[in-house]
Amino acid sequence: MLRAPRRALPGGALAWIGLAGAVAGAAVMNTVRLSQNGYANIFYSAGVRSMLDSLHNFFFVSFDPGGLITVDKPPLALWVQALSAKVFGFHPLSLLLPEALIGIATVAALYLIVLRRFGVLAALAAALTLATFPSFVAVSRANGVDPLLILLLTLACGAGVKACESGRWRTLLWAGLLVGLAFNTKTLAAYLAVPAIAFAYLLCGPDRLPRRIVQLLAAGLLSAAVSFAWIAAVEATPAAKRPYVGSSTDNTEIGLTFRYNGFGRVEGQAGGPGTTHGRPGAFVPGTVQQRVNAQRGREHALAHMPPRNFPSSTYNEGRNPTPIPFGEAPGPLRLLGTGLGDQGGWLLPFALLGALAALLLCLLGPADATGRAEPDTGVGTARAADPGAAPQPGWRRDPRLACVLVLGGWLVTEVVVLSASKGIVHPYYVSALGPGLGAMAGIGAVAIARLCRGRTLLLGLGLAGAAGAASLAVEIVLMRREDYMRSFEAPLLVLVALTLAALLLAAVLRRPRAALAAIAATLAALLIVPTGYASSTWLAPVEPTFPAAGPKQSAGEGGVGLNPRDLAINEAIMSYVRGHSPTRRFQLLTVASDTAAPYILMGLHAGALAGYSGVDPAVDAAGMARLVARGEARYVLLGGEYSLRGGNGATRAVIRACRELAPAEWQSPVPYPFGLVLFDCAGDAAALARA
Repeated sequence: MLRAPRRALPGGALAWIGLAGAVAGAAVMNTVRLSQNGYANIFYSAGVRSMLDSLHNFFFVSFDPGGLITVDKPPLALWVQALSAKVFGFHPLSLLLPEALIGIATVAALYLIVLRRFGVLAALAAALTLATFPSFVAVSRANGVDPLLILLLTLACGAGVKACESGRWRTLLWAGLLVGLAFNTKTLAAYLAVPAIAFAYLLCGPDRLPRRIVQLLAAGLLSAAVSFAWIAAVEATPAAKRPYVGSSTDNTEIGLTFRYNGFGRVEGQAGGPGTTHGRPGAFVPGTVQQRVNAQRGREHALAHMPPRNFPSSTYNEGRNPTPIPFGEAPGPLRLLGTGLGDQGGWLLPFALLGALAALLLCLLGPADATGRAEPDTGVGTARAADPGAAPQPGWRRDPRLACVLVLGGWLVTEVVVLSASKGIVHPYYVSALGPGLGAMAGIGAVAIARLCRGRTLLLGLGLAGAAGAASLAVEIVLMRREDYMRSFEAPLLVLVALTLAALLLAAVLRRPRAALAAIAATLAALLIVPTGYASSTWLAPVEPTFPAAGPKQSAGEGGVGLNPRDLAINEAIMSYVRGHSPTRRFQLLTVASDTAAPYILMGLHAGALAGYSGVDPAVDAAGMARLVARGEARYVLLGGEYSLRGGNGATRAVIRACRELAPAEWQSPVPYPFGLVLFDCAGDAAALARA
């Protein structure tokens, strides 16, 4: 039986060497000192641990072992982590390594997509730009859902480009399938790549326009079917037989998808900048010490409680004490502002101007039908004609144009949405810019060199100067704002000036290879600072909720996400609960998920009454009474993360009906455990129902 020959990479051995270099660079960025991150995002890690308890928890992505409330994201990324933990055992690296490997795979995928259309140099530059993109490195070293989202969308874009070239049904349907899987990773964020794929296929696809429209509709229907398959299964399950849908107000995945995780991010929403206000209902007013001291017989216990000194966090010195949760106000320069600029703005001007250069190259210099590479430009598998020539009838079928429209269009869509969104825009959202920005930086560098000849000489030189100068200015602003590598400002200025001067000289002397080398050197010089900034993620555990690169960004604690003092408090509460007749389903209930998560990771059957944000109406007073009456809950810990947002009916009922335990009773290592108040609700079911 004859085997089909393997399809060789364009560029031969050099292409393989470039791929190996890009993969190695990504592996270094993503895996050095990875284990120090511990469980990273403890919310997701606790969910994965709970999902391992039962198929019911696994399917519905329950946050807690008792199946009370779900994680507020679709299941695919957490399923990947859960399967890894099932095979390799539940520990931090079984959750973190899949994300690091997914990030490496994304770099390889981008390399291959660009290679087949623009050659080795463009592919290597694109892949290395992505591999060293600060926000992309930060999320690839954590256990969030973004790495898988980015990989699936990159693969979808690759399939979309290939469909534009071949017109095959199956290739376009693959793109739709991948978008649907991406939707099951981070809902509507997956659709930000769709406009670029659809526009490129309508413009560049073969066959007649009606056929292209029908194909797109079919791919869209497949994407929608895959997108909503899991949601439909959840919605079809009676609410009493599944966990409450976390972060929704109506206990539906549809509501979560289109409001909290959807249009609310763009239009503004509760929990976004300036919308969160303190409300009673999940914390006890006044300090515990003041209230307990007023109770008879407890003053002596608190007065004689021995204080303990705890070491400060190893990683807090010189870093921001709290993470930056949101970007600046919406506007055209938001992606260069505080919180977002240092995570992804370093090469944004170069990428946008590079996209323009690539588009102009495709329009002014269409490829011929030979499929031969032009070695002096590195443009790739299609040979370009004189860029000064008039557009030919076949310009629409140039394989390079579809690549630029898909990847560049995805970049522009992300830029517009992130710049305009009024709701929750965390700094790590910038990671989604990585593939498009990397592709346009690499492709743009080659396109600029190609334009620096013939009738487009002045155009190419102008784009080169603008891209180099604008990116240099942005980098200097960011270096000064972040106080990072300030001593490198002058050398960077000299390097960029020299490489641009070399480009000018090579263009005037009509040395296309030298011009290509010069613009590549310009891009390499501009990559030095963001690469160093991205590598700063090695210096400390990643911040669990808002992963960000930078030596002064807020760091995490590693482990289960607690500093030594808080860990001692948790251990004391766990010891007391376990030693005083805990209930089986919920040994401890808290207000919000991030307070419950460390207990789950430490082996306690804990849960959160009000979900991630501490306000979900998952349990009311009557529901809390039923849990207590059935022997499913007894101890409730109020205060902690997000407790100032108001809680829900259950937390308010606990304050009114249950017995408060003084810190001395559960042997708190500190007299005042920083707002945490433990309640015992045993025998209080009737009082809870009346509260």
